[in-house]
Amino acid sequence: MSRRACRPLAKRALVVALAAGAGMTFRAWSGEGGPPGQIGSKVVTWAEASPRVAGWGEMRTYFRGETRGTTSALAAIAVVKPGESVHPAHRHAEEEYLVITEGSGRWHLDGKEFPAAKGDVLHAAPWAMHGLVNTGDVPLTFFVARWNSKGLDIPPAPPGPHGR
Repeated sequence: MSRRACRPLAKRALVVALAAGAGMTFRAWSGEGGPPGQIGSKVVTWAEASPRVAGWGEMRTYFRGETRGTTSALAAIAVVKPGESVHPAHRHAEEEYLVITEGSGRWHLDGKEFPAAKGDVLHAAPWAMHGLVNTGDVPLTFFVARWNSKGLDIPPAPPGPHGR
């Protein structure tokens, strides 16, 4: 399948990732309010998102916390400098989608390496070893949605190192 043919699928995956990772549903809470302590429906701009600047680049966190259907939810955008990564390949209990919106790099998924390009989407199941490195000459931008679902047991960690 060509990259052009994959674009509608990547767009659908982004919508799914946004909905799942940010806890947004078609029956979402209206306005900014929701039950106390839960993320409610709202729009957060780039300027409003919480910035984290490091030697590798910048990450803006839009949502972090609990939603109606998730715990440990995170929705963020990272801009990674050429030759850098946010962190080495890692694994964690949360399910995660990464969507590349600009640039190119190299995926790591369960011991295998793959080229990474604009429009690509990675799904990391709980405890899957994964990572992304910018191997291009321009910044690599990606969206990340990560969460645990309420009502489901968190799978046990496999043996070995599993840092964030």
